[in-house]
Amino acid sequence: MQINKQGVWGEVFAARYMRDHGYDPVTANFRSREGEIDIIARKDGFMCFVEVKTRGENAISQPKEAVDIAKQQNIIATAQIFAKAYPHFEQDRFDVCEVYLDKNMKPVKINYIENAFNG
Repeated sequence: MQINKQGVWGEVFAARYMRDHGYDPVTANFRSREGEIDIIARKDGFMCFVEVKTRGENAISQPKEAVDIAKQQNIIATAQIFAKAYPHFEQDRFDVCEVYLDKNMKPVKINYIENAFNG
């Protein structure tokens, strides 16, 4: 299995960004039979289920465009499995974090989208 280095670095920079902006990390790469959630974190009464999408700085399309309806449904189903395994009182929220990297895998821009889609 080949590792997507760009994606791994994107998740590292997204987690750092979130921590610097007051998010309390719960877990990363939560997997279920339905799919995977890149980052789960708490902030301001929300349990945030975050999909991280990483692209090069000159990408033609926005990373968030890759989070289509099918991907959203997988994330929602996985979040439901997480909620059953780890009950919580926070309101669920589905966010997308777009990370743009230069050719040296350094972050050029991070765009964090709260409530990117409804669950």
